[in-house]
Amino acid sequence: HSSVPPFLPGVSNLTHYGLQLPEFPAGEFWELKSLEENSTVQGHLSGSDQALVHLLFPLLFLDLVGQMENISPGQIIDEPIHPVNIPRKEKDFQGMLEYKKEDEPKLVKNLILDLKPRGVAVNLIPGLPAYILFMCIRHADYLNDDQKVRSLLTSTINGIKKILKKRGDDFETVSFWLSNTCRFLHCLKQYSGEEGFMKHNTTRQNEHCLTNFDLAEYRQVLSDLAIQIYQQLVRVLENILQPMIVSGMLEHETIQGVSGVKPTGLRKRTSSIADEGTYTLDSIIRQLNTFHSIMCQHGMDPELIKQVVKQMFYIIGAVTLNNLLLRKDMCSWSKGMQIRYNVSQLEEWLRDKNLMTSGAKETLEPLIQAAQLLQVKKKTEEDAGAICSMCHALTTAQIVKVLNLYTPVNEFEERVSVSFIRTIQLRMRDRKDSPQLLMDAKHIFPVTFPFSPSSLALETIQIPASLGLGFITRV
Repeated sequence: HSSVPPFLPGVSNLTHYGLQLPEFPAGEFWELKSLEENSTVQGHLSGSDQALVHLLFPLLFLDLVGQMENISPGQIIDEPIHPVNIPRKEKDFQGMLEYKKEDEPKLVKNLILDLKPRGVAVNLIPGLPAYILFMCIRHADYLNDDQKVRSLLTSTINGIKKILKKRGDDFETVSFWLSNTCRFLHCLKQYSGEEGFMKHNTTRQNEHCLTNFDLAEYRQVLSDLAIQIYQQLVRVLENILQPMIVSGMLEHETIQGVSGVKPTGLRKRTSSIADEGTYTLDSIIRQLNTFHSIMCQHGMDPELIKQVVKQMFYIIGAVTLNNLLLRKDMCSWSKGMQIRYNVSQLEEWLRDKNLMTSGAKETLEPLIQAAQLLQVKKKTEEDAGAICSMCHALTTAQIVKVLNLYTPVNEFEERVSVSFIRTIQLRMRDRKDSPQLLMDAKHIFPVTFPFSPSSLALETIQIPASLGLGFITRV
């Protein structure tokens, strides 16, 4: 003991003092540690013994670690120390987001104006921007700051309008903001504290209800905005589908060889866009698939998707029928068969997507009946009766027009006689229907947004760094 100096040398100096350390098993190391920390025991040790204990403890610790890492204790001192990630205990969040008032423009810019739907929709929770905005509203409500609540709601609505004005012809952008506007509207209902909406919530969700403000008026404003966005979405999809419909539904021969004569319908017409003749039924179905998958990616409510699909099918049916009524070359038995086949493919698409209850199939009824009219017999009194009962979705003007335009495919078939057409008109005279010949292809069905509560727990929502919202704090 007398050779131990009164200071504690570093490991590199040990050989200088000729001090050889025995290898200590781990158990003895912890015994020595307790000896070093035990003041009662240390009271019975001489000064030099205490010095040795104090010396041995850190060195044995290094020796133990060195054994574990298969390196010498000397290396441990010389090696740089790397930082270790210590897992942070998850804080109990309240499902709110805090931001400074002066950061509101940045919030709207990053979350609405500069957001690219494509990247967001694929990688993040559907409706994430809506949840983030609502969680910001919740914190402002928690602070009882009516000015902050009003300001954010107004900025949000104006931001959505601005981005839809800028990129309003892009289906993805319009679909994305229709989905998020509806989710924001549902959040304002779900967490309003109103009993009718609360009954769908978990106990924890009900703890997240707004406590200070009634935002029913803003819900109405958001509902009106959602209607405008829906109508914009319909215009966008109509512009995309319109050039495909006549070629895909009428002109293209889906069933090869049915037509006895080469249809003259492929001639270019002034209202057609370039390459219209290249569109087929498959082009239309591929486009329907694209629309549907985008809406699903955006987390659009299933009930709303049904309404969009119904509107799409109405447009396809109306445009097809209107062109049929204006083109003699399309009114033949073989064309009736082509149309019925094409319609059956559209119905198959509805079945595949579980959309048979959307009302979309029913919008094709006038077109289906016109196709049947091209195929049935048109000679006797009985034929006239059958036609009148079959064609309930067509107006008298439309039935008469199809019969007048009907063109025999070959010389064995006769045109529809004038007397037969007169018989039809007499039978239909009591029918109270529109004198209009053409369908209103621009008609938009009224849209509704049935309440759709979310099971997502607000306190679990995390904000990805990619959104650039580092100035917002989870509370």
